[in-house]
Amino acid sequence: MSEKMRTAVFTGIKQIGLEDCDRPVPTGNKVLVKIDATAICTWEQRVYTGVNKVEFPFIGGHEIAAHIVELGDGVNKNEWHVGDTVVVGATLQCRNCYYCKTGDSQSCNHFNHSAHLEGLPYKGMGGLSEYMLVSPDCLFHYHNVSPTEAAIIEPVSCVIHSVEVADIQMGDTVLVVGCGIMGLLHTMLAVKQGASVIVSDVNEERMNLARTLGAKYAVNPSKEDLAQRVTEITGGLKAQVIFDTTPLPSVVADTFKCVCNSGKIVLYSSIHPAEPVPFDPNWVHGKSIQILGTANSNDRDFVRAAQMVSEGVLDLKPFVSEVYQADDIKDAFESAIKGDKFRVVVQFSSFKRRKLPLTT
Repeated sequence: MSEKMRTAVFTGIKQIGLEDCDRPVPTGNKVLVKIDATAICTWEQRVYTGVNKVEFPFIGGHEIAAHIVELGDGVNKNEWHVGDTVVVGATLQCRNCYYCKTGDSQSCNHFNHSAHLEGLPYKGMGGLSEYMLVSPDCLFHYHNVSPTEAAIIEPVSCVIHSVEVADIQMGDTVLVVGCGIMGLLHTMLAVKQGASVIVSDVNEERMNLARTLGAKYAVNPSKEDLAQRVTEITGGLKAQVIFDTTPLPSVVADTFKCVCNSGKIVLYSSIHPAEPVPFDPNWVHGKSIQILGTANSNDRDFVRAAQMVSEGVLDLKPFVSEVYQADDIKDAFESAIKGDKFRVVVQFSSFKRRKLPLTT
């Protein structure tokens, strides 16, 4: 008889529960990992609330920390061992198209959140499960930090990619719009690139946290004119790089007023609702403005994210807001969608749910 495992399954809007299914067995070049912690990303929150459309039943979860429990007979035993602590990432790229073959797998032509991964009963990314069958191509070693922190390495990898797209130079002024987890990770990395960082948010507590993470200035756009304040701070120059980490189309238009000549605006977040944003093409042309998009991450981003977190270059403890046991999966999602937290993390373990001090 096959061994069983539990997986959390979306069966409809605001409907999620645990189901038993067969635990997969690794063969060939496959690795079986035991998932220690999975963080609930905004993407899964939008599946739960019905904003992101998927075919039910669906298994979510892509911010994953795990450890290896079994190796297929074709796995390179010099690189991978039972007991290795790993993060799981880059599972959605096809690894065959032009973009994957030329080092841009984050922009894979066949990137698919709803693929049916081997070893799982339904479509989806699979991280909200006890076990997962993974190719070694999608595994990255980590050490020295807890699984709840390591689960956030995936968002770090995406922000590393974003920061490198922007090509921040030492001495640049960087404006980060939004002080959610992605905005704060951008803040930390931009500071480490030698930038002077301005953050903007209506949440004063989150802006105070941004200051502790290295932001030089904080602007509340509900109390101050953001463009005017950025102009004052920079002596009239404005920001060389702007990261918009919010989903609001109106904020995109606001960034146009804050960027300097030859500056860059990076649209990091997906926009909801996806409304057109008007702009003057002659301004973009005449002032050499670059409007850039970035999403996801590739293997190189993951390796460096795991290394930075493992070596303490980035401290992710402030972003673990709550930890829930998988038995309380619906409660975990209800808590996550309130929008007052950074990451709610789910564990498939015998641990009782524990709530950590909340940093907003």
